[in-house]
Amino acid sequence: MNVNAERSVSLWMATVREWQAQPLTANERADVVVVGSGIAGLSTAYELCRQGQSVIVADRGAIGRGMTARTSAHLASVLDDFYHKLIGIRGRDEARHYLHSQIAALDRVEQIQQTEEIECDFRRIDGYLFAASDDDVSLLEREIDACHSLGFSDVAWDTMPAAADGREYRCLRFLNQARFHPLKYLEGLMRCIQREGGRIYADTPVMSVEEKDGETIVRTQNDHQIRARATLIATNSPINDWIAIHTKQAPYRTYVIAGRVPSGSVVDALYWDTLDPYHYVRLQPVGDEHDWLIVGGEDHKTGKADDQPERIARLTEWARAHFPQMSDPEHAWSGQVMEPVDHLAYIGRNPGNENIFVVTGDSGEGLSNGVAGSLILRDLILGRENSWAGVYQPNRISIGAAGEYISENLTMPANLAEHLTGGELSSVDELKPGDGGLIRRGTTKLAAFRDDGGELHLRSATCTHAGCVVHWNGFERCWDCPCHGSHFSVDGEPLNAPAFKPLAGAQE
Repeated sequence: MNVNAERSVSLWMATVREWQAQPLTANERADVVVVGSGIAGLSTAYELCRQGQSVIVADRGAIGRGMTARTSAHLASVLDDFYHKLIGIRGRDEARHYLHSQIAALDRVEQIQQTEEIECDFRRIDGYLFAASDDDVSLLEREIDACHSLGFSDVAWDTMPAAADGREYRCLRFLNQARFHPLKYLEGLMRCIQREGGRIYADTPVMSVEEKDGETIVRTQNDHQIRARATLIATNSPINDWIAIHTKQAPYRTYVIAGRVPSGSVVDALYWDTLDPYHYVRLQPVGDEHDWLIVGGEDHKTGKADDQPERIARLTEWARAHFPQMSDPEHAWSGQVMEPVDHLAYIGRNPGNENIFVVTGDSGEGLSNGVAGSLILRDLILGRENSWAGVYQPNRISIGAAGEYISENLTMPANLAEHLTGGELSSVDELKPGDGGLIRRGTTKLAAFRDDGGELHLRSATCTHAGCVVHWNGFERCWDCPCHGSHFSVDGEPLNAPAFKPLAGAQE
């Protein structure tokens, strides 16, 4: 199982059939094992296959149905945390390297979909970052100065296209951004990987990864092993360690809706505002009659809210205020982003390992980070130099982000204290069909859910990754861990990393 089993269905999942792949059924060997089949994992597998490497891809659930399937699918070299802030934390040279890697990622997607003839609705479009209020124009002034100082000359002052709500929003226009259908693109990568001899296995949960005698050993839930020279952990949040990366990033839920607009009534572009959390918008063209308007936002720290209907309602209200031609949303879904403390992803050797690699910390640039990561990881795994690798190295310590590091790491001690508090429910009899909540039984806290048929599901409320208390997510009907972003089904099965073991039974 993976987050494909959560209740909401994205526009992408509703319009592309699930890729059929079999589970691993025997011990195998390869040059490289990729754990995780999102855009980072499959892009890296593709790059390595093209270099003559034998590659195995394994996913705990359906192929390509993790967080990549829950994105809004912006392809952007814009930094949602702002380049002027990045320069303040990491310096101008590292910010410039990051920018170049993001531009290269967009170019690589364009090149691959052209040469491999992947029909994925790819198109180069402009991006508009607009001031939500007059007070935010000064923020745009700082951002354009920062972009120009990095050589990002394709950034200019403009007003947001009048096809929105008629107001003249001051904005920055970023040329040469892009959009595509992420699952159509992943499906194309899968075909290419298999064409090159790559092996792809679904429903193959990985339980451990170790380095021994110059090779890596990946052990799966069904007691099979894959031995390889190198292993890449591309599971949104890494499953292979407890501290090294997890203290430097935090999980956030984000929400997306899609409603119809008349074809041509909204300029085909990417849009962001300056609110915190910000809104993000794009189109998905369909035909002559209508397009899909995709609007996202209303982010919150994972496990820290269970008011998703209200958030979807606010998102719809905001969308209609700016794009009044949008119909009632027909799709609504959520995803999770991992926010690194210094704004940049963690891509490279896992701290303490030589041949185990990670890619995580996607922030709001998960797709471009995944593709940039594939170019960096290809070189590192093959023993080549890569000029961008230092910017993303997972073992970095960013002194300039110390305040953010401390703030985000307050979540875990506060959550662990919940083991000592009472439950949300005094009795499971309070649960209505479809509801979940925490209840105390003796010295333990239990995660209780009553399904639509009235059957009660009880599991331990202790996350199997680091022992935090999980919280109910009524929108997705799953249990979310606020500490590091694990998700579990109502039956306790792990749906999202870093946890890979199920929640214990109520009597255990």
